[in-house]
Amino acid sequence: MKIYNAIGFAILALCVAASALLAPDALGPWKGAGVGILYILFVWFLAGIYLSDVIHMGIAHGALDYKLWFIKTVVLLNNTLGIYVDPVSWVNRHRNHHRFADHAGDPNKLSADGFWKTTYLCLFPYRCEQDMARDEILKSWPFSMVGHPLFAVFAQLISYGFVWALVRDWKYAFVLWAGIRVFALWVNLIQNYWTHDRRFGARRYDDPGDNAMNIGEWLPVMATFSACLQNNHHHYPHLLRLSHADTEFDFGFMTVKLMSALGLVTPSKTGTVKPEDLAHLEVSL
Repeated sequence: MKIYNAIGFAILALCVAASALLAPDALGPWKGAGVGILYILFVWFLAGIYLSDVIHMGIAHGALDYKLWFIKTVVLLNNTLGIYVDPVSWVNRHRNHHRFADHAGDPNKLSADGFWKTTYLCLFPYRCEQDMARDEILKSWPFSMVGHPLFAVFAQLISYGFVWALVRDWKYAFVLWAGIRVFALWVNLIQNYWTHDRRFGARRYDDPGDNAMNIGEWLPVMATFSACLQNNHHHYPHLLRLSHADTEFDFGFMTVKLMSALGLVTPSKTGTVKPEDLAHLEVSL
């Protein structure tokens, strides 16, 4: 088993075990573990829709056009009940990442940065060289409110309060709240470290400009909503899907197709533009 998979499964196992061991008497260990699993699934799915599908592919790359009310609702829900991520600074960092990938100017990771340095950068990234987040939607009131430093503090309190209100036990609530954040750090490392180190994954495209790799195993793909297919994405960042072959598992594309069936999203003008070498690729929603 690859090291990133082993770490991911270990974190999940520890989260569930801690949920069982510290569950209040009213729940007991089995129900306590069950609540822990449900909470992990809830926060993971909400964060995946928010960050990978909406903020990443919808706003940062403009490959998908979501209903405005849906974007604003997801932004508010994730940043209060889920894991706080400032959408404006994230869009800016991600665009700088693509502009300077693995080189000076990339806020996520330089080519020489190792595991522990990249872990630190997940929490305290390099300063962005350029302001590349000037979209009108990023100036709307939900984004302006969520991006305020005071809201970042408030979000931690309200997200923990949400868990406490569900379980009415502060220690158990903290285990649930903190555990999913450790797992989220691992997800961040999948995207910023393991898929940007040529010792891991595979390269469909031998682009000389960066170290982006594809990691296609089940857990990373599910956890990142397919954002671990970085080599594909860096080569053709405008495409609305991250898999470039039918043999590549693409959970993110599945969720986008589901939202399309619900009338929440449509392809943008650039999202379905296929290069000649991907003429076979299905991009319709």
